[in-house]
Amino acid sequence: MTDLLSDYLPIVLFIGLSAVIGLALLVAPFLVAIKRPDPEKVSAFECGFNAFDDARMKFDVRFYLVSILFIIFDLEVAFLFPWAVAFNDIGWFGFWSMMVFLGVLTIGFVYEWRKGALEWD
Repeated sequence: MTDLLSDYLPIVLFIGLSAVIGLALLVAPFLVAIKRPDPEKVSAFECGFNAFDDARMKFDVRFYLVSILFIIFDLEVAFLFPWAVAFNDIGWFGFWSMMVFLGVLTIGFVYEWRKGALEWD
């Protein structure tokens, strides 16, 4: 019976730790909430500038292009880490397939750069 209970001990510890973290996250907003609000503290602030009147106004497309570029290079890094870990095991085929992948990304980056998508006026 003791062996059976000791097998479940990590699960009980995990549930207990998650309950403590959950309760801490429920209590924390009441402890760090704004005590004496003023208009400057409670004003909406997004992306480095004040909020606009209308949420449906035109938004500059360059923000989307930069975010897409960030996602592309973020995914590139996500593919490079496992490739680097398994570099000795994958051989020349894995090396050249990653070089083709990086080449396609580089061509896309140069194309976007030449089109002026990264220039801020």
